[in-house]
Amino acid sequence: MASEIKIEVIHKETIKPLSPTPDHLKSLSLSVFDQYQPEIYIPLLFFYPNNNNSDDGQVKNIDHPSLFAERSNLLKKSLSEALTRFYPFAGEFKYNVSISCSDRGAAFLEAQVNCPVSRILENPDFEILKRLLPTDCMSTQAETGYLVLVQANLFECGGLAIGVSIHHKAADAFTAATFIKCWAALALGSASSTTHHVLLPEEFGVAASLAPSLDSFDSLGAPVTFSTERHATRRFVFDASKISALKSKAASATAPNPTRVEVASAVIWKSLIQASRSKFGLMKPSMWCATLNMRKRWGQAVTENIRGNFVWYAAALITAESEVELESLVGKLRKGIEEYEEKHPNGVSGEEVCQTVERSAGLLLSGDIEMYTCSSWCRFPLYETNFGWGKPSWATSQPSNGLICLSDTRDGDGIEASLSLKEDVMAIIESSDDLLSYASMNPTVI
Repeated sequence: MASEIKIEVIHKETIKPLSPTPDHLKSLSLSVFDQYQPEIYIPLLFFYPNNNNSDDGQVKNIDHPSLFAERSNLLKKSLSEALTRFYPFAGEFKYNVSISCSDRGAAFLEAQVNCPVSRILENPDFEILKRLLPTDCMSTQAETGYLVLVQANLFECGGLAIGVSIHHKAADAFTAATFIKCWAALALGSASSTTHHVLLPEEFGVAASLAPSLDSFDSLGAPVTFSTERHATRRFVFDASKISALKSKAASATAPNPTRVEVASAVIWKSLIQASRSKFGLMKPSMWCATLNMRKRWGQAVTENIRGNFVWYAAALITAESEVELESLVGKLRKGIEEYEEKHPNGVSGEEVCQTVERSAGLLLSGDIEMYTCSSWCRFPLYETNFGWGKPSWATSQPSNGLICLSDTRDGDGIEASLSLKEDVMAIIESSDDLLSYASMNPTVI
């Protein structure tokens, strides 16, 4: 199918902030949490089918290119306003130390797709989804020249997909979601009102004051890198009823009321442990690293709305066959978070971050342990992203090599899991009875 679908970029321009960045904000020091992030982009896609139908269900006679031009102009105008508030996003990196808030701008691409949007949503194909994004998530800023890139894709039916790529050293999931929310609100306000927006810069730099950058991370190379082996990406969806069944099955004294994220993570982790055992003929120690938003875990009110990166990890370790059951795995995941909170009631120091990154890299290189990293976008309001033509029918992200990404289903009760794994491991996971008992592999979005 990928070869039949053509996605042609027809226009590219640079969108600059509406107002220049004040002189005292021209340079933003990175925090240690920015520094250790890899040189990759966070990819997000929002799909908006054409809702301009008549009462009998027939598509109205609408000039799709003109409507697209109108919507594209609205996106660009509101993006310019959003960049004034999120001023570092319009800048450029200075090695791994700071962002020069130079008002260089963000890239904005327009593309045409030679099929209706329903064709993508009926059977999502990650190879096609990648082409709806303005850059590959494994790109570097040196390759793209921007920290934020946007691609507005027009489908032949009049439907629209907006692809957004935000550099990970400038934002974590919380900051990326906050930026998207701000941008959409500005567009929606512009679409319904002529009121002038008073734009004040968001507060960046708080994280750097709490955890300053380290010389050990001061280099052109990123301290965290990804495998260059071929990976396959697959999507598994846990609907609300399966999540409910999993919660009942996984409940224990340690975690009497497991969360959606905990039970979905446990099923995926169990399948990965089984796949590893099948691949190597023995069970290796297995570690699950879940990203933690530290904004409400730092113990200070000033951190609750920090912009930039402010995440760390809670780790759970399995070493024995007897632990590879849902109850035990959920309990381990819960205990990992509790141990983090006990050990770090006042946050994580830069030295601890550096030591942990080095230690993790050593473990991975040794091959003595299987390590999985999971990022959750659950509860972020991605499905509230209304630029003026309704909420998206599908909002999704894509994981980088070796990562697992969890996000809400549209109803907010289920979970979508996108896994990027080595091809031989994915071949085993695709037929995992445990996983497929609770999750559907790549169901239709429609």
